[in-house]
Amino acid sequence: MPEAFPILISASPEDAGKRLDQFLATRLETISRARVQEMIAEGKVLVNDAPAKPSLKLRGGERIRVLGEAQRAPLKAVAEEIPLGIVYEDDDLAVINKPPGMMVHAGAGASDDARNRGTLVNALLHHLGSLSGVGGPLRPGIVHRLDKETSGLIVVAKNDDAHRKLSAQFAAREVKKKYVALVHGWVKKDSGTLAQSISRDPVRRMRMTTRLEGGRAAVTHYRVVRRLDTKFGKFTLLDIKIDTGRTHQIRVHVAAMGHPVVGDTTYGAPAQARGKSAVIVLKRNFLHAAELEFRHPRTAETIALKSELPEELRAFLEKLEQ
Repeated sequence: MPEAFPILISASPEDAGKRLDQFLATRLETISRARVQEMIAEGKVLVNDAPAKPSLKLRGGERIRVLGEAQRAPLKAVAEEIPLGIVYEDDDLAVINKPPGMMVHAGAGASDDARNRGTLVNALLHHLGSLSGVGGPLRPGIVHRLDKETSGLIVVAKNDDAHRKLSAQFAAREVKKKYVALVHGWVKKDSGTLAQSISRDPVRRMRMTTRLEGGRAAVTHYRVVRRLDTKFGKFTLLDIKIDTGRTHQIRVHVAAMGHPVVGDTTYGAPAQARGKSAVIVLKRNFLHAAELEFRHPRTAETIALKSELPEELRAFLEKLEQ
């Protein structure tokens, strides 16, 4: 649990000789020593009602008052030279073919470390230079998202006007998105619509769930492309279209009907597909954003783009069918 400030701590005789920052880092269990040093530097720590230095040696018996957390400057994404597949670009927007394993942007809780590196935003800032600021300093240009292990098409905005108009299209469910997914097992119906609401899992906070009431509405349409009966088990290749864009929507919906996306161990897929005498592993989710269609925010022209299955997914299908 986060600390509740202000906090009053008394140093005992046994604490004599300890550095102030070391002492507080052990007493404030949720706060690192580096953060403690920042708090002291900002005057958020008083020893006997006076400011102190991190290196202060305690004598024992001091009254130490911790007033609050240090105020960090807002984290801002930085440009990085990362290869980027740009499939369309003009003065207002770009459409990127995102690879698997790349986060779209750093999370709000990220610190200025590796978690704020290697994202799509970092690459965009290098290749495109200027992006819209509507999404804030961590998410410049980002109109919608793809999960880290999902590949395929994503549109980004270069200016605020384009961002707002594209966002309005997504909100009105006017953007057409088609995904290709390979799931475990044979889906019974040739087509169908999944419309369970989606909520954050209260126990496993990195997951979403359809099992709770009061979630956000989510609509997923699927069509069976083909059913595969292989030495590694049964699988179904699906074309999927979504009306909404909830977090993990496709992954949650197909898992809820008992057919998790291949590779998606978060939602119940096995780490490997095992047959009687063979094992096959996919080190990413078999989920690809294959088609994207929207109106250009300036000209109203229809922009319709496609992305072929990445090589590793094509190769996986070929191995299944051998």
